[in-house]
Amino acid sequence: MPDKLTSLRVFSGNAHPELAAEISLLLDIELGKSRVSQLADGETRVEIDESVRGKDVFIVQPTSPPVNETTMELVIMLDAFRRASARRITVVMPYYGYARQDLKAKGREPITAKVVANIIATSGADRIICMDLHVPQIQGFFDIPMDHLTALPILSKYFRDLETEDTVLVSPDLGGVTRARELAERIGGSIAILEKKRLAPNRVLVSNVIGDVKGKNAIIIDDIIDTASTVEQGACFLAEAGAKSVSVCCTHALLTGRAAERLQAAPIRQVIVTNTIPIVPNKKIEKIIVLSVGPLLADTIKAIHCEGSVSRLFC
Repeated sequence: MPDKLTSLRVFSGNAHPELAAEISLLLDIELGKSRVSQLADGETRVEIDESVRGKDVFIVQPTSPPVNETTMELVIMLDAFRRASARRITVVMPYYGYARQDLKAKGREPITAKVVANIIATSGADRIICMDLHVPQIQGFFDIPMDHLTALPILSKYFRDLETEDTVLVSPDLGGVTRARELAERIGGSIAILEKKRLAPNRVLVSNVIGDVKGKNAIIIDDIIDTASTVEQGACFLAEAGAKSVSVCCTHALLTGRAAERLQAAPIRQVIVTNTIPIVPNKKIEKIIVLSVGPLLADTIKAIHCEGSVSRLFC
C-alpha cells in the first residue's frame, strides 16, 4: 500500500457491501472491519473492530431501500466514528434516498431532503460524495463540502462504444432536458422530450413526445428508474412515433414494485444502469446491463485523501 494511503480507511454499512469491497480492491487496501447489526427490537447496533484514531475514514452507504433503515445505519455509523476520534469522516453516498422530497409542492409539506442533510452533517460527517442528485440544487442543502459526481462519462462511453447512428436522447420530462442534452453532446445526436402529467407520487401519464424520433435510435435518460411507469409509457410512445429502437439508461435503478416486469414487457432493447445501489437478483432481467461506478468513486476517494483535484473527475 502506498505510504500516502496508510491513514485511509474504507468502511461499509449494510446497504451496498459489494460496492465498498470493489472500491477497497481498486484502492489496494483492506476493507475496514466493522459490524452493523440489529437488536431483537429492531434497533441498529454498530461496532468498529479496529482503531480509527487519526484516520481518514470513508463510509460507503447509499441510502437505498429500505431507506429509513439504511439512513439510520449511516447516522449511527457517523456517531461511532466521530466518538472513535477519526480525523475526518467522508460519507460516500452515491444514492441519496430523500432527494426527491426537495421542495414544498403544496402547503404543509416538509422539505425532507434538507432535514436528512442536516441530520447527516450533525451526526459527524465532514464531507459528502454523491452521484446524480435528483436536482443539483440539493448540494446547497448540505452545510459541509460536497462532491457531486455524475455517471454521464460512464454511460456515454458505453453508447460511444456501440457506435450507434441516428441517435436521439429523450428526456422523460422538462426537468431532465439538461441531462439529455449533456449526453447528446457526449455521444452525438438530437434531443426530444416526453410530455407527462404527474397524477400522484409514483403515478404519471405520458401524453406526447416533443421532437423528431421517427427512424431514430431513441435513448431515454433519467436519474432514477423507480416503478418504471414513465419509462414503459415513454417507450410505447416512442415506438408508436416511429423510433427505430428504444434504449433506456439511468444512474440509480430502484426497480420497485412491478418495475422489472414493466421493463421486460415494454418495447425496450436494453436498460443501462449503474451499481450505485444493488439490484436484487429477481429484478435483474436480461435487458439490464449494469456498469460500475467503483473506479470513479475510488479515484474520487484517492483525490480527496491526497488533497488532489476532484473537479477533473466531473468531466
